[in-house]
Amino acid sequence: MDFIDGLPPSQGYTIIMVVIDRLSKYNHFIPLKHPYTALTVAKAFVREIVRLHGVPTSIVSDRDRVFLSSFWKSLFQLQGCTLSMSSSYHPQTDGQTEVVNRVLEQYLRCFTHDQPKKWIDWLPWAEYSYNTATHSSTKVSPFESVYGIPPPSLLSYVPGTSKVQEVDDFLRSREEILRDLRQNVIMARDRMKSQADQHRRDIVYEVGDYVYLKLQPYHQHSVVFRGSLKLAPRFFGPYKILARVGPVAYRLQLPDGSQIHDVFHVSLLKKRVGSVPSSPTLPPISGDFTILPQPEAILDTRIIRKGKYRPKTEILVKWAGAPKEDATWENQWRLTRQYPDFLLADKSHFKGVD
Repeated sequence: MDFIDGLPPSQGYTIIMVVIDRLSKYNHFIPLKHPYTALTVAKAFVREIVRLHGVPTSIVSDRDRVFLSSFWKSLFQLQGCTLSMSSSYHPQTDGQTEVVNRVLEQYLRCFTHDQPKKWIDWLPWAEYSYNTATHSSTKVSPFESVYGIPPPSLLSYVPGTSKVQEVDDFLRSREEILRDLRQNVIMARDRMKSQADQHRRDIVYEVGDYVYLKLQPYHQHSVVFRGSLKLAPRFFGPYKILARVGPVAYRLQLPDGSQIHDVFHVSLLKKRVGSVPSSPTLPPISGDFTILPQPEAILDTRIIRKGKYRPKTEILVKWAGAPKEDATWENQWRLTRQYPDFLLADKSHFKGVD
């Protein structure tokens, strides 16, 4: 299971929940609306998945807040369903849905063209097209894997056959899109799988080994950092391996206060060779396991008034490793929440400010 978020609003829907069966590769694409909770997702899952296939034996997902909620865990544990979460910063754990997500986005781009807000109308056709195409790993279509018979073919439409103009336009556009899509999407799916397989290698570490940990580089929404952060460290540590969790994941002994899950995929680890120095502290980590840039100095302050809302204080922050011209205005309250240990060196900036 996974989510595709950030889609343009289409009849109020902005999210697609992708559910794929690991054996047959059969997919369901379920539209959702913001804000979604563990309860609304569970209801949609029962309505669209359990109704047709029953309760699954196990579910593999990323570490989305919905899948980590007590409600979600308790609900499926009571049904005898095992929940497996991906290790930190390694979406390949849930690789099947990650690939399907990219294929589905490609479907919708082709379907909607210059009308992206109508993707909800084409979502059923996207699901039908994917499930009736021959899968590269099973050599049969997901439809045939589930139902035991080949999918019924759609009758080709001859333009001008229908006397109803709306029907003619609808079937004409369907024929044009499905004809071009099928082969292109199959090729794209096979190409992505082939590229991913080329980068895979078997690596085994022992409990007690020390390894370096690769974390996601800096990502700042308010500004795009340049140049200097390309030289920022990508590996941290070394850290001791405490346990092997499954065939390709390991639990590390992280420093106290680390704000990140301690289980990582083997592809994020690099063995330490030689003497083992003291482990440095991990940098602050955001909710999506992105390294947060470090504030270095406060350059200025200002008060922003928007309409009838209460005035808000913003501070001009120079970030470590970035030039002064890349300083950004940040909300003071939010910055102090993100960086509670950051000392405001120049208190004079905040005199008379609430």
